[in-house]
Amino acid sequence: MRHQTMEHRTSAPLRGTTDVGLRAAARELGLRPREFELAVQIEEVRTVPGPAGRARRVPRAEVERIKAAPGFPGVLRERLRVMGVREASALLDISPSRCARLARAGCFGPVSFYVNRYRTVVWLYLAEELRDFAENNPHLLSGRLPAGLRAGLEAGTDHRARRWRGRRVGQLTRHAADHWERAAVRASVLDDAVLAEAVPDSGERARLRALRPSFLEVRSVAEATRDVLEDVGLAEGAEEVRWYRFLLDADLETARAAEAPSAACAARQSGSGPEEGRSDPSGAVGDGRPHPGTVRPVAGPLASSGARRRWSLLRRRRPRPRVRTAG
Repeated sequence: MRHQTMEHRTSAPLRGTTDVGLRAAARELGLRPREFELAVQIEEVRTVPGPAGRARRVPRAEVERIKAAPGFPGVLRERLRVMGVREASALLDISPSRCARLARAGCFGPVSFYVNRYRTVVWLYLAEELRDFAENNPHLLSGRLPAGLRAGLEAGTDHRARRWRGRRVGQLTRHAADHWERAAVRASVLDDAVLAEAVPDSGERARLRALRPSFLEVRSVAEATRDVLEDVGLAEGAEEVRWYRFLLDADLETARAAEAPSAACAARQSGSGPEEGRSDPSGAVGDGRPHPGTVRPVAGPLASSGARRRWSLLRRRRPRPRVRTAG
């Protein structure tokens, strides 16, 4: 009885509001916490930013749209169904070893994973994506694999972690409020040494750290497991590192350019700019406009009191031997 009363008190204020908290939305949609977390990550459930410093929320219209869809909730839960390599191989009607080789070759990517008691990463795949792969690539389900795939696998190719990181980075950048937050997402998959080389300014690096999102939703885990999770979250290989550095450079350039006009405007309003008709050593001319070719100023780190307190799983440290993976 007490549980029903609390449930009523929690859900009653939702009527008539424009958005819903994540837990309340999961309850209304009949999804378990991990199912709902996955639904948000793969954008089966659309979310919007919450109040400043608070978690994202689900628009009331989105909840009603999903509930009104044909076959709810069974169809929704089937779209969120994940499976390991053994169940995936049964779905594709191939051997587990062939299924694992296709996954390592990047033919389909994992949507989630967990670390078992042996500190082995177990990858999970969406059943819906596996069915799409089988329908569009029947030639890969039997016979010899193409020479290019075989050569890559023999050389040790394993795209599973990279495919998962790409999916997660894409989702987080779409949720970013501005280019500084987008840059922080790119920076979150680079280790300390690479990030210091890519962003020499210590103030900018501090700003990126303050804006870094929670890349992995982690509950209480052992320290050894946490180390494995950190490794999964960091880019590996020269090609992947180069790709995220390129994206980071582009977002930083856009972020700096967007802030430069407002910084110049603030300087003029404060009266700290040069006198009209005269130039100063920084290259600014009398009307406050920078001289062509002058490097534009960039903002320093955010004040610590204004930054949201976030615990990031990705502590920066020296690379370790790669962890074992399964599936």
